[in-house]
Amino acid sequence: MKRKGRNKKSVIATDKSHTNFYKNKRLHVILIFFFAIILYSNTLFNDYTQDDAIVITDNMFTKKGFAGIPGILINDSFYGFFKKKGKAKLVSGGRYRPLSIVSFAIENQFFGQSPLVSHFVNIILYGLLGIVLYKFLLLIFYNVRDTKFKFFLVFIPIVFFIAHPVHTEVVANIKGRDELFAMLFSFLATIFSIKWFNYKAIKYQGFTFLFFVFALFSKENSITFLAIVPIIYFLFFKDKKKDYIRIMLPFIAATVLFLGVRTSILGFNFGGAPMELMNNPFLKLMGESYIPFSQSEKIATIIFTLGKYISLLIFPHPLTNDYYPRQIAMMSFADWQVILSLIFYLFLIYIAFNSYRKSKVITFSIFYYIITLSIVSNIVFPVGTNMSERFLFMPSFGFSLLIGLGLYYLSERGKTLAFGVLGLILIMYSVKTIARNRVWKNDYTLFTTDVKVSSNSAKALNAAGGSLVDAAFKEKNSVKKRKMLNQAIKYLNKAVTIHPKYKNAYLILGNANYFLKNYDRAITAYNKALNLSPNYNDAKKNLAITYRDAGKYYGEKKHDLKKALKYLEKALGLDENDYETIRLYGVANAMAGNKLKALNQFKKALKLKPGNAGANLNLGNAYFNIGDEENGKKYHDIARKIDPKIFNNN
Repeated sequence: MKRKGRNKKSVIATDKSHTNFYKNKRLHVILIFFFAIILYSNTLFNDYTQDDAIVITDNMFTKKGFAGIPGILINDSFYGFFKKKGKAKLVSGGRYRPLSIVSFAIENQFFGQSPLVSHFVNIILYGLLGIVLYKFLLLIFYNVRDTKFKFFLVFIPIVFFIAHPVHTEVVANIKGRDELFAMLFSFLATIFSIKWFNYKAIKYQGFTFLFFVFALFSKENSITFLAIVPIIYFLFFKDKKKDYIRIMLPFIAATVLFLGVRTSILGFNFGGAPMELMNNPFLKLMGESYIPFSQSEKIATIIFTLGKYISLLIFPHPLTNDYYPRQIAMMSFADWQVILSLIFYLFLIYIAFNSYRKSKVITFSIFYYIITLSIVSNIVFPVGTNMSERFLFMPSFGFSLLIGLGLYYLSERGKTLAFGVLGLILIMYSVKTIARNRVWKNDYTLFTTDVKVSSNSAKALNAAGGSLVDAAFKEKNSVKKRKMLNQAIKYLNKAVTIHPKYKNAYLILGNANYFLKNYDRAITAYNKALNLSPNYNDAKKNLAITYRDAGKYYGEKKHDLKKALKYLEKALGLDENDYETIRLYGVANAMAGNKLKALNQFKKALKLKPGNAGANLNLGNAYFNIGDEENGKKYHDIARKIDPKIFNNN
């Protein structure tokens, strides 16, 4: 009997400890914050990557620190990178997201360009976001009396949200701070709105307005809270419907302010559709031109991507930074995946309406997910790509709530079962998150890893090819270098097969072949880039260099003077003032017996570099070749004066 008594006492003590843990809000906050830090601590040693160049490393405003902030505020968010009016709007509708870029400028003012500092700030923001979401859920479930139910609806969803691997693109990529800010400030605005609703202190309206302004100036998708906030009040605060208009006033005022500022800077443009595949995935090639998808094809493709989002939320593997064409293929309503996705979303909407009286949590979670996803789904306006994992960052909170509710129902059958399932999910998600963070180490690691997943994305193939070419340029081992360049060429050839009008891919393909001394293939690639864009300066410059080096190669190595002269003439046609090209053209003409032509080229070369010993020597030789010994001796003497050892070297 004693033993039984002790066992009973032990069970009671354990139950109380569970209850205490369920109620311990301070402990919950600490666990949430440090869980976020632990999961993303390995990003601290990552470099800048992907679009960080646009907003940080190559942004002329960010690099100025405080002095660059006015430029950030009065221009398109990409202007500081492109440095040209109009180019910033290559992305559909333009972008005005100054707040995160301002934060990068402030960091630059105090720390210079420090990826460690920027990653640290992102991690802290993610931990703070978890706390804010927790506080939000405490407010909307304030009247819930069941301690265990409240625990599963408030703490568990946040832990699940923090662990979800699909968030790595936002947290591990420094540029993802715009997403962090947008969600953080949107929920802070909502929290202060609820505080105003409860206490009617005008200061809370002011905080609501301020934080929603911050949210909108971080990223445009915050505007979805104009629909989310009324749903929150309708579902969870029904008692005072007369206050709903006053509730929304700060949100509306902030939106009007944001739209006014945005319009004054970008114009009244919220998403035109450019006719370039890398900025508009809903294009198909017909003959030599791209034309838009039919309406049916576009809708079917969008519905398919919505289904992909669901699958990533449930099973976040494999992950990739790139879903550009044609990683997501053009779909039709004949595809079963499209029909399945459509049925699933119709079912979700049905469940949302049908659950209104039985479970407001289900209704809110579904509507929150659909509304916040809608603005980045290409339904409202084009976003420039089929889909992206970062687009799931805000919507995934609704999914996390449903997981918490599901685990609560599971716990009714047994706490051990519920916590066992939760523990298993958290372990798998945490391992995936930590592993995925390493992939965001730098551009080379990210692009060469993700191209294996996004093997049908022209952009991913191009990025991987470019990273390999850059790495090969620095590689000293000739065997490794050749292997990297050949792999790059495979990726780039596939990129231009998918997107035959991809001028940047042709440029990098030319570079890869140039480094391998495949001059003819390099020339073909550069010419294709120039056919697509005649004013493509990088292609022009690289083509001129390739013609020059090809001329030298065919002259010196292959002894084919005819081909050497042909390529050198083409090089001069692109850059008539390049000293080395002029020099080589003079040498080739001299070897071909074109003595006067050689003389004229060496005269041009000397004008470009009058103090160069070699230029004087070559001109002296040319004069000797035509029998003008006086001038020949004159220029040889000048060469000797500049470099006394010039004749020893030649």
